[in-house]
Amino acid sequence: MKASSSTSFSFCYASLLIRPVSISWYRRINTSVVELLWLQLIWLFDWWACIKINLYADAETLELLGKEHALVLCNHRGDIDWLIGWVTAQRSGCLGSTLAIMRKEAKYFPAGFNQLKDFPTTFWLALFVEGTRFTRENLEAAKDYASLKGVPSPRNVLIPRTKGFVSAVAHMRSFVPAIYDCTYTVHKKQSPPTFLSMFSGQPSEVNLQMRRYQMSQLPETADNIAQWLQDRFVAKDAQLENYFTTNDVFSDLDVHQICRPIKPLVLVLTWFCLLICGSFKLLQWFSMANIICFFVFFLVVEALTVRLLIQSTQSRGTVPNNLY
Repeated sequence: MKASSSTSFSFCYASLLIRPVSISWYRRINTSVVELLWLQLIWLFDWWACIKINLYADAETLELLGKEHALVLCNHRGDIDWLIGWVTAQRSGCLGSTLAIMRKEAKYFPAGFNQLKDFPTTFWLALFVEGTRFTRENLEAAKDYASLKGVPSPRNVLIPRTKGFVSAVAHMRSFVPAIYDCTYTVHKKQSPPTFLSMFSGQPSEVNLQMRRYQMSQLPETADNIAQWLQDRFVAKDAQLENYFTTNDVFSDLDVHQICRPIKPLVLVLTWFCLLICGSFKLLQWFSMANIICFFVFFLVVEALTVRLLIQSTQSRGTVPNNLY
């Protein structure tokens, strides 16, 4: 997970003063800073857009969430499905130490995997092994590849890229006990949520299934690990196809409703109070003309930032749930 530029000073400060003394405390501080940053997006998700998550999992998985290191696999259907994972991690108490690797980067970072061995808090490492979002164009490309390779043709997922996953398993098997196989989609009668719809306050309902596999039960050889991954995505495809076409029940696992946490709301209200106090201070220090210019400048910068964020994360040609 890449830290934003607004945290660079905090990270440099921690690096200079804390890291030489204790790398464990350095990581704990950074974890707390990262959590505070992501909680603002979670507030938008939970309290502004009021997006509901139906979590499907068995009792054992629920009991272990947030208590063990895990490698997380998930299909990549839309613009903010990674945020669904971040929200789930926050509910489980490991938001600040949740990381994500997309596209082909995983196969280039074996040393990075090894550095997680002594991580002081529970972490989740999310791999989006499809490499890109599920769109019409990407689906057609996946079907062409499946025809060329003689593998099952997908309808609701893309074909996973196995090298990064195989590398992660090979380097993390000794200290990561579990793999969480996640299957995600929105309610079959709704469109996938986007950053634009979330900022607009548009509510939606998403389904998230989590199945836990013990890392020790995975095959040993690279080819067999790759086949295991491919089998999981064939199963995801069949489950989604069944849900979209014939069955109103998303999963055979029990569904759990997780209440919205109060922590993001408290954080945003605190920021709001600080902003109000700062505004009164500005009234005392500057003339009205200067204050108006400042706020106009602030609003323009904020609008441009939000616009760039939406454009950089919004996928094109996303396949709707009712395509088939």
